[in-house]
Formats: sequence, C-alpha cells, structure tokens
Amino acid sequence: MRNVIYLKTKRKLIVQRGSHVLPPKYLATAMKNIEYLGFTFSKQLMDAVRTLSIEEFAALYDQLVTDLKAMIGADVIYKPMYPNFPQQVMLASEAELHIHAIIHYITLALPDYEALDRFPLLDQVGLSIIDLGSEEDYVQMIRGIIQANSSISQQDKENVEWVIANHDSLEAFLPEAIPLKENVGFVVGALLKYGKAETRLIGSYVKTATDVLRLATALSDGDVSLAANTKFRKFKRAERRLLLGLLEQSGSAIVEDMLRYKNRWIRLGEILHPSEYRNQYPRCNEVFDILRNNKPYETFGAKVELSLQYKDAWLAADLLKHRAGEFARRLDHLLRITEEPLLMVYAFEDVADQVSTPVLLQVMTHFTHRNERHELRTFFPKGNVAKAVAIPNTLPVLDPEVCEAVVETCKNTLLSRFSKLPPLGRVYVDESLKRFVVPFSQRSASKALRTIVRGSRLEMPPGSTIRFFTWWKEGMVRGTHTGRVDIDLSAVMYDKNWNYIEHISYTNLRSGKYKAAHSGDITSAPSGACEFIDIDIASVVQYGGRYIVASLNSFTEQPYCDLPECYAGWMMRKYPNEGKIFEPSTVVDKIDIAADTQICIPVIMDVVERTVIWTDLALRKHPDYYNNIEGNQKGMTLMGKAMTSLVKPTLYDLFKLHAAARGQETEREDDAQTVFSVKRGVTPFDTGTILSEYVV
Repeated sequence: MRNVIYLKTKRKLIVQRGSHVLPPKYLATAMKNIEYLGFTFSKQLMDAVRTLSIEEFAALYDQLVTDLKAMIGADVIYKPMYPNFPQQVMLASEAELHIHAIIHYITLALPDYEALDRFPLLDQVGLSIIDLGSEEDYVQMIRGIIQANSSISQQDKENVEWVIANHDSLEAFLPEAIPLKENVGFVVGALLKYGKAETRLIGSYVKTATDVLRLATALSDGDVSLAANTKFRKFKRAERRLLLGLLEQSGSAIVEDMLRYKNRWIRLGEILHPSEYRNQYPRCNEVFDILRNNKPYETFGAKVELSLQYKDAWLAADLLKHRAGEFARRLDHLLRITEEPLLMVYAFEDVADQVSTPVLLQVMTHFTHRNERHELRTFFPKGNVAKAVAIPNTLPVLDPEVCEAVVETCKNTLLSRFSKLPPLGRVYVDESLKRFVVPFSQRSASKALRTIVRGSRLEMPPGSTIRFFTWWKEGMVRGTHTGRVDIDLSAVMYDKNWNYIEHISYTNLRSGKYKAAHSGDITSAPSGACEFIDIDIASVVQYGGRYIVASLNSFTEQPYCDLPECYAGWMMRKYPNEGKIFEPSTVVDKIDIAADTQICIPVIMDVVERTVIWTDLALRKHPDYYNNIEGNQKGMTLMGKAMTSLVKPTLYDLFKLHAAARGQETEREDDAQTVFSVKRGVTPFDTGTILSEYVV
C-alpha cells in the first residue's frame, strides 16, 4: 500500500536494491506493457529494478499494473451501446437510433451489433514517467500533507489515515505543530481511532474549543470543516473525559468559540454530560450552562458587526487589530466606509505580519484586480461538496492609489516572511504557471489521475478529437442496494460570449455540423456501464464555438456518494475511428465522482486557446424537470462564466515572491538550482509540497 500511495501522489516507487541481475527481457516486456497504459520508467528506476530477482520483480510489476489500470480506468470492461462508435453513430439513420433507444428503455437490452476490427492506434502518445523514490521522500510527503497550511483532499486524508493505522512509529511523520485546525481534528481523531494518541501530542495540537469540536466531529465521522452538521455518536466514558479535559484547558475565548457553533455544542453536551464532571471540569459545566440557558454574553463578532452597521470604520478597525486575519478579510468593506482609506491601509499594515500567507495572497490578488469590471464574483464555500457561488460584481470602484498601497503591504509582508526560509539559489519560474491557481482549499477535491486546483488551466495535448468517457456501476452500498442507476454523460458547446450553440447527450446523439457523437444512452449498470462522447475541435471553432462543458447527471437521482463506483474522464484522439474506443494510453485525465450531489461538471474545454479548465464542481439545485442537460442550462452557463473569469492567486505569483525573497532569478531553466515549472522541479501537481513548503 505504501507504493500505491507514493505512485498515485508523486509517480514514484520505493525499490530496495538487491544483489541480483534481472534478465533484460523481463524489464523490456514490463516496460512495453506499461507503455500501453501511458507510462514508462525513469533511468534511475530501471537501474534499481535491474538488481531484483525475478520473483521480486514479478511481485512489483503485478502490483504496479493493477494500480496503473485503476488510476486511468483501464481495470473495467467498456461495452458501449454502439460498439463501432463513433462512425457507427454518425452513419446510422435517425429511425435506427430511435428504435434501439426505445427497445433499450423498455427491456434494458443493448442492440446486438458485432464489434468490427479496428485499425490499430496510430496516435503518438507522450508517456508519464515513473521515477525512483526514497523512504525519506515518502515520509516527507506524508508529513507535508499533515502540516499543510490549507485543507487537504479526501484522498490525502485516506493516505494519512493508512499511515497512522499501519506504522508502529509515527514520530517521523508527525510535525510539532499542525497549522490548519481542520487537519488537527482529522489527525488526532485518527490517532485516537487506532490507539496511537499520546497525551502530550494531543495537548500540543488541540488548543481551542473549536479544536475540540472538530475532534468530536472527526470521531463521529463528520465534516471537520464544520460546514455541515454532524450526528455525534455516543462516546465512551474515557472519550468523554478526554474531550471535556481538552475543553477545560482551552483558551480564554472558550465561551465565544463555543457560541459560534452554539447548537452543535448543545447537542454534543447532551452526549458528554458535563454536569456529571462539574467538580473535575467546572469551567466546562459553566460554559454549557451559558449556552443551554441563553445567558447574555457579548461576543467579539457582535461588537464588530454593530460597528459596521453604524459605519464606524475606526471602531471596527480598533477591534479587528486583535484578530488580524479577520481584519484582512474585512479590509475591502472598511475601505468603502471610511473617509480616510489610506490611513486604514496603514492600520492594516501594522498587523499584516500576523495574517496567514493564504489570506495575504488572496488579499493581494483581490486588490490587484479590484477595479476590473468582471461580470461575476466567484466564491467556493467551505465544505466537502465542490460548490461554487457566483454573484453579480457590484463593488464600487476604489481609489487606485489605495488598492496599490494594499498590494504593496501584502507583497512586502510576504517577501519579509519568505526571506527567513532557506535560500533557493538560482531560480527559474515558468510563465506557464500563470495558468495555475494556488491550492488554498482541497477539502472537496475529487480523487483524480492528476489533482490540481479549480480554475487552473492545463494545456490540451495534440490531437483533433476530444473523447469524454464515463463508467459507473450499481449495486450494494453500506448494506443497501442502489436500485437501477442511470448516469448521463453530456457536453454543451458555447460561443465566446457563453451563448448556447449545441449539445450532445442522450437526447441528441450526434451533430453533423460540429462532427460530434454520443455512444448511446445506457440506463442500467448491474455489471457496469459506459458512455462516450466525441467532439471534433476544428468544426467547433469553424462555426464560432469556443467552450465545451462536460457534465454528468444522475438521471435516477442517486447522489454519486451512494454509488459503488462512478468516474469520468477524457482522452485526446487524432484518429477517432482507429484503436479501441477506450485506449488507456490516450487517457489525459480521470476523475472519481463521489460527491453528495447529482450533477457534476468535471472540466470545461476552451478549444480556441486549447486549454482545459479544471472545474470539478457540483451543481446542488434541482433542475426544472428531468435531471438532464436541458434542465440545467442556467446553472451550466453561470458556472461556465464564473470559472472562465476567475481571479485567484496563481502559482506564478507565489513562486515569483519566493524567488525574489530567497534567490536570484534566471531566465534559463538549465542554469537554475531551483525550478518551478509545469513539467520539472516543483510542478502544479505537487500539491503537498506547495502547501507545506511554500504557502507558509
């Protein structure tokens, strides 16, 4: 499992060098086989593998192939409704397509077509390199995830939990401090779950009442971001004493912390029974009494809101200087209601060094683009479901001098902070990193072949045809059968102004004008089912198209989290009628769909700029009637506009600051000691490294 985690996260393997000489034919055969899956070995990995015995190599190879197939979706059988897709769909008559669809809807049977021989794949595919790793790098990878200064993905949580469960000694993995409170609750919860929690360690991690609430939430398998309510389980007496003991020693702001989540604390108190321990934990008993009986208590938040209500900017600033992060988040509001905005910037400057790096980067980016007239402002609410909220941009214009002063304050604070980190030497920063967003929040990121941040733009590989695919299965989940599951794959085309021009779905299997085709609507998946969509890029551009939005709709209305398996992805094909319909080596991305939603938008394609906009979003609102692409046009268009006009801090901005503070920039990548680029050095896919070493 260690190498499974390492492979998925960093495309590396740990291989203990042996004293054997592996016959060349074994290595050559293995590498030829994994080329079919789109991967190859680095020279360092080949050298290490050559020292293994045949038995050791066979075990390594068998596990590697199993893992690679699962990563790209090549571990299942793809049987589309029309096995000779796409040509078969494009050449069939309307009557033939209609009759087969009706028969399938009535009987669930697929048409009886023979799969014809296809010409072998001619596409030249760039291979992903699997490198040789080390125990030290693996440990640092896990440690970096734990001490990330931002929320981590579900995949990262599962990896960390496996490490906690399966390593006797955790000293090397656990840092002295965990900066993000969400991660505190999750990690301490896992330590307690597997009986590996030391009192000293827990005490150093859990410091506030909200930390205790997150821990109770983690122990109840809830959402540690606290964005959603949790049904707390019954705790054992020892667990109750632990939670109350940690709460008793929380900071001086215990009452205010607990009032933020008043109703949850009242429910938790009904399980913890603090009155039973009133002599041992008198402070806890007193605070729960305030919450249960609604005793008056003026909070910091109430004072700030009252000052803002009366537009007393300086009273609010005086309060907020004791909570610098909140000051930063409310700075735009303060600047809008004060008559002396530059003085307000100077007040913020006094506390800027107390603001976290993620918040400073976001404030800097916000004020850099503050007066640009974007149609929408887009936010990603906290929680485990990947939602986006887009609202009209009605912010009034601010004095450019004021905006520039805020930007300089943030920039200078970050430069000062980064300058205290180890030097980087000569640094190369790839301009292509302007297309990649800094990974501030990954809690709702889906498991994927390549995990990057929403709004980031990937370069589209060479090829003429985009092939979207999905695979899903119905069956037993947590002791209950899903019933029939019908997942619909759709693609909608828009022009540069987001005006609808065409869609491909089960309601419209093909478009001659845009050279697009759907492989056929399958409505049940007892053994798994698949759907494909092909879209010719040149024809879309020729007739004024620019954006293609891929979407997945649960027609039978099961949330994706209640399915045994469901994923989507896309390939780039040069000759769509050649090679198999599903060619593993042509898979560019695969994303597991497991959110508590019925509508998912994995990617948006900008076919004019040939970029892929990573969205990984859920639409939570119910459509007008059926859950299909036609019923979600408004939501699709809004999300498309929001994601293509997103203004967020980029990796280029972040790494340029590090280069200025810690090294000397060079224009030649080959001259650099530290490289930040899309393919070499620190890349956008090294999320753990970025969060733990550069967003600090």
